[in-house]
Amino acid sequence: MSKPARFLTFKCDHCGKPVKVHLQKVSACSHIQPYQGMCDCGQLKKHATGDKQAVESFLASEDGHWHHHH
Repeated sequence: MSKPARFLTFKCDHCGKPVKVHLQKVSACSHIQPYQGMCDCGQLKKHATGDKQAVESFLASEDGHWHHHH
């Protein structure tokens, strides 16, 4: 299995500028790869790939301090 990218770039939903998100550290678990980063305008941008429920939980967390547990 290939490793996920360490950085991804998206367009900010708030201002439309590019925002770089970085891969978050998670447990040895491989079924979610969460990313987040801060846009210059102050908006938190989150993205994740992997298990649908884990991704939904990560994206629904409002403060960015999400932790994955089994």
